[in-house]
Amino acid sequence: MRRMKRSLALLLALIMVCTMFAACGKKDGQQTSATKSSDKSKKTLRIYCWNDEFQKRFETYYVPNAGTMLDGIEIEWVSTPSKDNAYQNKLDEALAGQNKASEKLDLFLIEADYALKYVNDPNAALDVKTIGLTDADLSNQYQYTKDIATDGNGALKAVSWQATPGLFVYRRSMAKEVFGTDDPVEIQKLLSDWDKFDQAAVTINEKSGGKYTMLSGYDDAYRTFSNNVASKWVDDNKKIVIDPNIQKWVEQTKNYTDKGYNAKTSLWSTEWGAGQSKTGTVFGYFYSTWGIAFTMRDYSMEVKKDDGGKYEVGNGAFGDWAVCEGPQPYYWGGTWICAANGSDNTDLVADIMKKLTCDKDVMKSITKGEDDYTNNKAAVKELIAEGYTSAFLNGQDHLTLLSAAAEKIDMSKTCPYDQGLNESFQGAFKDYFDGTVDYNTALENFYTSALKKYPALSR
Repeated sequence: MRRMKRSLALLLALIMVCTMFAACGKKDGQQTSATKSSDKSKKTLRIYCWNDEFQKRFETYYVPNAGTMLDGIEIEWVSTPSKDNAYQNKLDEALAGQNKASEKLDLFLIEADYALKYVNDPNAALDVKTIGLTDADLSNQYQYTKDIATDGNGALKAVSWQATPGLFVYRRSMAKEVFGTDDPVEIQKLLSDWDKFDQAAVTINEKSGGKYTMLSGYDDAYRTFSNNVASKWVDDNKKIVIDPNIQKWVEQTKNYTDKGYNAKTSLWSTEWGAGQSKTGTVFGYFYSTWGIAFTMRDYSMEVKKDDGGKYEVGNGAFGDWAVCEGPQPYYWGGTWICAANGSDNTDLVADIMKKLTCDKDVMKSITKGEDDYTNNKAAVKELIAEGYTSAFLNGQDHLTLLSAAAEKIDMSKTCPYDQGLNESFQGAFKDYFDGTVDYNTALENFYTSALKKYPALSR
């Protein structure tokens, strides 16, 4: 009898619990999942990247516009530095094991220097149109950003929220001192081709008594030369080809180094960054959109943002810069979003692509919030019409110059080996510029480094 009473009590308790869950599961006639917030019920969106730039864009500009797309989704960021192909190696490993992986890679990022490697691999990235993007969605994106991400069959495999045309950024105060003006139109006349650019370097050196240098270091002009080559780094027979325009960079850089027209720095070094500060003595830098908006801005500030500094004219060299087209159009960098082949979150990846690369209003908000240049012609056109200017450039309308430069970018000479070969070539010739090795030794060192990275190539 006692057992029967205990069983009856347990049964009644069970009924009460079930009733409670049923009541909690309904609200205004809608059924909800009682386990929605459970970690075990969440799907994982796995993203491969090399820094936190995309993560910041994602969290600031996608998450608030995601609606219900992120419900039940856990985000996992897998970040690997890009230097020496480390990121590519990590990504290759993940893609190779995608079919057997219990947790799939869903989204990965690529750069222009090696985009074709993944774009032309049928097992790497999905055609964005197969997951829901349309020609109408993509209609405002710059053509070059689509060209670099299109495979041999015409399938678009990646999209970008940014376009990265480059300009020449010069210090206004030095321009006034040396040339008598800081007007971008007048400065452009002095720098409109390489012969004029070289003559300006002589003038800056002579008028400043050697105090000022035209450029900071060895790498500053490299992208302007390498983006205007006549041939790819590697030909159809997998032979390395050193284009004559790359040789021109070597000749100019050696001349600038020997005559004191650069400060003998290396890209990203402490000394290189210091040249952009208030006390810097470098006239100008070749920078693309992200470099102007983020890198140079932060180097220029005397009181950094983390220390309470504000993005305003007078904080260090903030506002003492302007831009002009320079001797040749070029681009530098850029990040593309790929949907991984085998992803089990393609609807979400497609929504991320649409919101972050196709939505005009989101694109405008990125420029207004970050001073970044976005991959949307309609957004840029509206911003120019609204009178948008750069505080860092002391109120200059740089978007007009950037939009003109973006239309001139030619991606036809890119190849899958660009990152590794560019890094090896620049690295090998630093010793030559410094005078510690001769030209032939530097060239041999380049080939040694290049063939170690890419054993399938030949010299």
